[in-house]
Amino acid sequence: MSKIARLETDLLRAITRILAREVKDPAVGFTTVTAVKLTSDHSYLTIYYTTLEEGKRETTAKALERSKPFIRTTLGKHVTMRKLPALVFKYDESLDRGNRIERGLKDVMKKDE
Repeated sequence: MSKIARLETDLLRAITRILAREVKDPAVGFTTVTAVKLTSDHSYLTIYYTTLEEGKRETTAKALERSKPFIRTTLGKHVTMRKLPALVFKYDESLDRGNRIERGLKDVMKKDE
């Protein structure tokens, strides 16, 4: 496992813990971090997330943006890095895409019966 991959794993665990236990915004409560991607120069950390509540995608995005300074500061306490990366939150659409494909397959199977 490469150094960046190990660091990404540590960052993923820390961010998951921070969102679950330390961020007080209720809109962030049902957020799941699906992956993180750290640039090779450690300047940006892209955090891919999804939310369990349908229709709350925009509310969650705004709450994460508001909480970004707190999350970054708290992350510095959990993970030792020379330079803390800037955080970029991106909604992970792969689960939505997978659900649409699954519904489509189920519809096709029903029509064949």
